[in-house]
Amino acid sequence: MVVTEEIFDKRTSARQIRILGTGLAESKGLRHGYIVNTEEVSASIREAKRQAEAAARIPIQAAFLAIGGISLDEARAAGFAIISRADQEITALDIEKAGKAAREAAAPGFLNRHVLHSIPVEYRIDGNKVLGDPLGMKGVRLEVDYLFVTCLSQHEEALSKAAEGADIEVIDRMASPLAGSYVLLDGDQKMKGCLLANIGAETVSIVVYDEGIPVSVKVFPIGSSHITDDIALGLRISLEEAERVKLGKLSGQMYPRKKVDDLIETRLNMMFALIDKHLKSLGRRGPLPAGIIISGGGAGAGSISDIAKGSLKLPARLAEFRISADTKIRDATWAVAYGLALWGLTGDVTAPKKSFHAFIGKFLQQFLP
Repeated sequence: MVVTEEIFDKRTSARQIRILGTGLAESKGLRHGYIVNTEEVSASIREAKRQAEAAARIPIQAAFLAIGGISLDEARAAGFAIISRADQEITALDIEKAGKAAREAAAPGFLNRHVLHSIPVEYRIDGNKVLGDPLGMKGVRLEVDYLFVTCLSQHEEALSKAAEGADIEVIDRMASPLAGSYVLLDGDQKMKGCLLANIGAETVSIVVYDEGIPVSVKVFPIGSSHITDDIALGLRISLEEAERVKLGKLSGQMYPRKKVDDLIETRLNMMFALIDKHLKSLGRRGPLPAGIIISGGGAGAGSISDIAKGSLKLPARLAEFRISADTKIRDATWAVAYGLALWGLTGDVTAPKKSFHAFIGKFLQQFLP
């Protein structure tokens, strides 16, 4: 949990955010990102809220909520509109009509699901791709391809109620892979094409960027805890010992490094095989020059960058926390919460814009699987 306020930098004439305080509590009562015990989740929120309020010395009243876990999914659809003006100039109404048609085409897949983001991926005028915003251009027919990022309605409602149960108003919700990408990727990587993979305990979440736009958001039900399980089974030791072996805190004759490395590499190859299969399903016409950027608690497992390079045939490296040097938080585990703050402040062309009026007690809450 991160408490922030909006400030105006006179030197750059830009709005910025300042972190007032943070609160951290274990995400109890969650499984793969969805609630299995409401009381435990509420207790975790209250503890994080207590810490954040003590650090910031202000009451917490409202939040942007990051939603992750295996309930996140994506849908794609195309829509079109015939240009209404006699001079064939494309208006905001034409763009709205094309977007509405795309949403209607995708609607059958939204049963029991809540749409978190509706992202226009590509516009075409009379069959020709448009680079940028088509507003003001001329043509007869406008087409648009949309990416819809969704989650289970039941999951979203349960998380929102848990926050509201702690007397916190939820302003809006964002998919956590997108929030993390705000501070773990730079504009050049997004423009040239890259994949951000967050390896958590129970899930691997990815967001794929091309030409500066997120073209895919996906979550796989596999994570670093599966590596721990493999080590426990392979070496016939307890899960506690296996976790320490995975982190390199136990070694020696009883736990040969070669066998441990083989167990880790086998599971990581399974993870990257799922990612590779998904990339192929997208039907992308070219590679991702900026490669794969790896984050999350599982990013330190083995020689993960080398394994990713070999499996995906892409450049690979660990993510850097792109944040100003004077910020109180430095750990990349805060990337999602800080990304939420940036989204709330600035809005973005790839996600619905939000007003971010400064008021006492605004905070960012992330739920991680």
